[in-house]
Amino acid sequence: HRLELVWADGGYTGPLVEHCLTVLALVLSIVKRSDDMRGFVVLPKRWMVERLFAHLMRTRRLARDYERRTTSAEAMIYWSMILLMTRRLARPHPARA
Repeated sequence: HRLELVWADGGYTGPLVEHCLTVLALVLSIVKRSDDMRGFVVLPKRWMVERLFAHLMRTRRLARDYERRTTSAEAMIYWSMILLMTRRLARPHPARA
């Protein structure tokens, strides 16, 4: 396995943390919002997940559950990420000094 640490929202607290550690050998780190925060606040590590979901939903096919098999859904995720990476690689980079 390549995954060792997984970040999760505060809604995933409870027995899932222990289950991930014992059964899956993963450390589940809960990113919680502090009680004294008011309004919208960017939570640490949470923006990474939201950005990934935004990239995946850009392809629009992943916005709905069109896929009957998990392998085709996985292929759509690969396709979406390949599209993102090729666009990033094709961007002109500023010259380094």
